[in-house]
This record gives sequence, C-alpha cells and structure tokens, in this order.
Amino acid sequence: MCLKLRCCTSGTSSDNQDEEQTEARLHPFDAAKGGNIFRLLKAGHLIHSDDDVHRPKEITTAELLDVHTKRYIGSLKWSLNVAKIAEIPPLLFVPNYFVQRSYLRPMRFQTAGSLLAAKRALESTTGHQWAINLGGGFHHCSADRGGGFCPYADITLTVRMLLGSGRGIERVMIVDLDAHQGNGYARDLLEERGRTVFIMDMYNYRIYPRDQEAKLAISRAVELKPHTEDEEYLRKLRDGLSRSMDQFRPNFVIYNAGTDVLKGDPLGVLDITPQGVIERDEIVFSMARERSVPLVMLLSGGYLRSSARVIADSILNLNEKGLLPVQQ
Repeated sequence: MCLKLRCCTSGTSSDNQDEEQTEARLHPFDAAKGGNIFRLLKAGHLIHSDDDVHRPKEITTAELLDVHTKRYIGSLKWSLNVAKIAEIPPLLFVPNYFVQRSYLRPMRFQTAGSLLAAKRALESTTGHQWAINLGGGFHHCSADRGGGFCPYADITLTVRMLLGSGRGIERVMIVDLDAHQGNGYARDLLEERGRTVFIMDMYNYRIYPRDQEAKLAISRAVELKPHTEDEEYLRKLRDGLSRSMDQFRPNFVIYNAGTDVLKGDPLGVLDITPQGVIERDEIVFSMARERSVPLVMLLSGGYLRSSARVIADSILNLNEKGLLPVQQ
C-alpha cells in the first residue's frame, strides 16, 4: 500500500485477510503487520479512507527478471526451495500452487510496493519528497539467492529502477537499520560501492547472516553488540548517518526501517525501546529533509506483535513534526 500521502500498502487489504492469516500461522513474521499499521493510521486520522493509499499491481515475472536470474525464479516453483528461504519447514510438504498463493504472491505485492513507493517519492512536487511502503525491505535476497524470509530482491530492484529512471538519480544511499546485516542487495551492488551506491548498515554483528563477502559492499558499517540500548544506538546513528550523507551527497535514500531492533524481539537481540525507534525514524527523515534528498521507507524485519503499533506511532510522530508534507 502506498499513501496518497505517499504510503503504499502491499496487498494487505481486507480481500487478502485469509492469506494473511494463513501466512501468520506458518511464519514468525507478522504477515498482517502492514494491514494493522494501515488500520492504526486510520484510527490516528492520518489516513481517512482506502482512497488515501496507492495499491501496487502484483510484480510480474518479467519485472523480477530485471534483477533475478531465470534459474532463481524457476527454483521458486519447488516448495522445498521456498521452505528453505522462508525458514518454514512444513512448506516442504505443501503443494506449490498453495505456496505461491499464500506466501510468494503477498511477497510479490510487497516487492511491487517498494518500487511504487520510490516512484511516488520522485513524483512528489510538495515539500520533502518521501513515500512509505507498508511492507518490503527484503534485504537478505539477491539476484540468484533468497534467504532469511526474503524471496525477492526488492531493494536491488528499486536501486536499479532509480538509477535508470532518467530523473537525474546518480547516487543512491541505502540506510539499513534492520537489526540484521543486509547481505542480499549488498552482494548485488558490490561493484557499485561508493560510486553510484553507498550502503550504511547498522546491525547486530553477532547474529545472522555474518556475511563477510557482502560486507565488502558496505561503505559505512556500524556494528552493534547484542542488547545495545537507545543512548548508544541513537548516538552512533546520528554520527554515522551525518558523516555518510555529507560524504556521499546522495540523490535518493532507501531507508530499510526494521523494527527487529526492539527489546524482546527474538531474532534481533537488541534492546531499543519504542521511543528509541520513533527517535531513530525522526533522525533519518530529518537528515534527508535538511539536505532535500528524496526518501522511501521500507518496513523490513520486526517479529513482535507490538511492531505495528510502534511503526504507526512513529509515522504519526513524523507527521506531527512536519516531516511528512502531504500533496493533496
């Protein structure tokens, strides 16, 4: 889903609730997170109706092949391969047509949402150019390999689209604040390091994926110890992001805003409070706006049921602070 206040909802409407519930039973990821955020934003009067969002069309195989190899896309027709990527062992025994409908199809909508959100940010003519995809951020997937719950390389696809958009985008910065190292797009963009792409990745270095090859693509790595708390986290973010933006001077920022940094998240193993996440998002949006850099926000990881509330509260805070100018 993409708001006409430039937010995208990626197939998380009421007509997909059965698929959301099925996926939620199979997977630690909160499949209903995007829909729950949408409802919370409506309750907070930031969204007034379904007409206030942009809904992407499902991404096509031809579009996926702009980045992915034919062999990789073909491999997703086998439930065994999808089970490994999704880390859902029971999928091995599920007919692939059901896997496609209940797991991969929603992920294709989210992937399309990332591309649509980036386009909407570029098209904005009012104030700071921004958009939010209520999904996406599959940062462990590369052109020829999925993993870590990530079947499609939406970030690589978005980077390629931006650089080829003809809109003067020559330098794209990825600010990855998910708790995990973003190794998928990093593998894809290794040759672009420091030229057309700058990766700032702040992550818990003691957890998955610990990908040393992908680390070579990172221009600024901010490695965190397990159970890092707000004060240290926000200080390192302010310093690292300010230095990175001044050094690279990006034309566009892709912000991978994982909430698996929250205290209690079973996979992120960091101790950031909800207020810390709200301040984090405000820092990123503020620095982009101060430099007049368009920004798209992707939700990425977040494995607590409370994540939807934290994200919605953060978006509402951004609006209250005047960081989400709305084009009517």
